Order: sequence, then C-alpha cells, then structure tokens
Amino acid sequence: MGYLKDTVKGVTWVGAFRGFTRIIAFAKTAILARILIPAQFGLFGIASLALAFLEMLVETGINVFLVQEKEDIDKYIDTAWAVSILRGIIISFVVFCISKPVSIFFKSSDSLMLLYLIAIVPFIRGFINPSLVKLQKELKFKKEFWFRSTIFLFDAGVTVILALTIRSATSLVWGLIAGAALEVLLSFIFTRPTPKLSFEKAKAKQIINRGKWMTGAGIFQYLFRQGDDAVVGKILGTSSLGLYQVAYKISSLPISEVADVIARVTFPVYMKISEDKKRLKDAFYKTVLAVSVLVIPFGLVIFLFSREIILLILGDKWLEAVPVLKVLSIYGVIRAVINPSLTVFLAVKKQELVTLITFFSILGLAVSIVPLVIKFGIVGAGISTIIGSIVSLPFVVYYSWKVLSEIK
Repeated sequence: MGYLKDTVKGVTWVGAFRGFTRIIAFAKTAILARILIPAQFGLFGIASLALAFLEMLVETGINVFLVQEKEDIDKYIDTAWAVSILRGIIISFVVFCISKPVSIFFKSSDSLMLLYLIAIVPFIRGFINPSLVKLQKELKFKKEFWFRSTIFLFDAGVTVILALTIRSATSLVWGLIAGAALEVLLSFIFTRPTPKLSFEKAKAKQIINRGKWMTGAGIFQYLFRQGDDAVVGKILGTSSLGLYQVAYKISSLPISEVADVIARVTFPVYMKISEDKKRLKDAFYKTVLAVSVLVIPFGLVIFLFSREIILLILGDKWLEAVPVLKVLSIYGVIRAVINPSLTVFLAVKKQELVTLITFFSILGLAVSIVPLVIKFGIVGAGISTIIGSIVSLPFVVYYSWKVLSEIK
C-alpha cells in the first residue's frame, strides 16, 4: 500500500493549520509588540525558560512511544494518562519551588509573579487525554486541524484581550492557561477511548524505558534551544532577552514551520515503511529535497528584508532586533534541513541518535556563546546557534547514512 496520497493530504491539512496559526501568531505578535515593551516579553521569557526546562527534564516520551507502537495502543491509554498527570503535578510543584531562585538568578523580581502563575500550566496539561495521539498516528490530520486551530485561536484571543485590558506580561501566561484548559476539554470530546485513572507498573516501565532517550534528547534540546536565551537574559537583561526571543520567533516561523509540518506527517508514514529499506530511503531523500527547496527561499527573504519585516510586524521600537534576525534566519535554514534525519531516527526507534546529535550541538553552543554575547550582544548569541548547528552536521550526515544502510 502506498502512502503518498496520505502524506500529501497530511501535509495539506497540517500545512493549512500552520498557515492559519502563523497568520494569527503574526497578528498577535504585531498587536502585543505595540502594547507591551521588550522588557515585558523578557519577563515572560524568563518564566517560559523555567517551565520549558522542567518539562524537558521529566519528558517521558509518551507520544513518541504511542506513535511507534505497532499494536493497538488502547491498552496503554490509562497508564499513559496516569503517568502524564503525575508528571504535570511534579513539574508544577518544582516550578513553584524554584520561582524565587530563578528570579534572583536573572536579577528580575518582576518575573516572580509570572513564574508562580506559569506553574499552573503543566498541572492542567497533565490531564490531556493521551488518545489524542491517534490523530497523528492514524493520519487524521483534518480532525487535528480543527482541534489545534480552535485552541490556538482561543489562546491568542485571551492573550490579546487581556493585554489590551491590563497591559501586563501576565496576559501572556493567562493565554497559556486558557489554551491548556481548552485543550484538556477538547481532548475528551475529539478522541476515544476516554482514559480511566489506572496504573499498571509493567506498562509504565515499558513507556518510560522506551522514552528515556527522549528525556535525554529533551534536556539537550532545551539546552541548545533555550541556553542562548538564558545567557542573554543573565548577561544582557530582560529587554535584550525580549528582543532576542521575538527575533527568534520571526526567523523560525516560516522556516521551522515548514520542517515541522513535514516532520509531523512523515513520522507516522516512516513508521509504517520503516522495514522497507528502499521505500524509506526514497521517502527520506524526497523529504530533504522538499524541505530545502521550501526553506532556503524563506531564509533569503528574511535575511534580505529583515528591517522591513521588523517595521511591518513589530514597529520601530524593535529595530534593534534587525541584525540578530538576519543571523537567526541562517540558523533556521540549517536546523530545518537537519530535521528530516531526526524524524527518520525516531521512526526506526533510534532515539539515542537524536540525543547524541543534540549533545554535539550543545558543545558548539556552550564553547562559543558567552564570549560571543559579551563581544557582540544578542547578535553573538545568534552566531553561537549557527556554530552549534554546524558542529552537529557531520554527525547528522554520518548517522543518516549508517541508519539507512542498516535497514534490511
């Protein structure tokens, strides 16, 4: 059975979702950039850094496990839900406990309230129905389009309305809370079966053992993707962090979104053909070509018209972000081209390779970021992300060739 038709349909629906949400995201960012100042975005950045770190630290890899499982996954849903709830409680508790030390580390007492507030988000998310993964596993991307679009629009609406009303960085967190609550509700409406609060030790061990490499990969990905934010926030302050994070979002939206759309669709397709060497190779090479053809022009547009993009979307008070936006557009293209290899590694259950490659990226980032930030400011942080990506490239190429050669 061929999966080309399913893949094209999947890319169409996931692409439609990404296109819709990016339009909303651009509108949301444009509105918020004219209501809030860079320092307020920086305060939210500090809170989101703490949350993202703990979410990655206790990543169980539940969704990856359920997509990889070739048998009926209904028998795992109850245990997966129990594990998810426990994970959410742990993250919320730890975020609350470290809020004060984090605010002290960044010398930002104004971030304390946001840290306390954002601790609510993982607690709510823990109750999401794990059956939701079936939308991806069974290639039901049309249904997922309506599910995700509703949540995203609600989140954006709540955030903008509150920002207009209270003109505070807390509006960004309340938007996350509202979106998480709606996602829990809709996850029980859109998917079946409905989980029961039941825990089977053997199944939990199976999920966690398979997901342990995703935990390692998650930690390393956090250090690579948010390590630069942490250094910028610590050395340069919240205003620079706000400028850097918004520039990162703009540079990655049209680039990483293309790669993410294709990865989301190709992952379950790769799983179905993972034992057929020729089909998997052909699919992989076509994916790399498609991603490259799509993202390189996007990267060039952002690089060449950074100033115009900043003025159009954010306004003139954000013009300091223009140089770093140019740099980050290069980073975005490199990461997008690497992405198909990571998807193949997951499809053939080689999660450890994702962890290893991310580790090499961190080494490049870690060695270069502090001296570059001290010398070049936020532009130096952008350059360090490019260095980290380039360091990992030889390993991506080698392991891609090795994995595809090993498949029988």
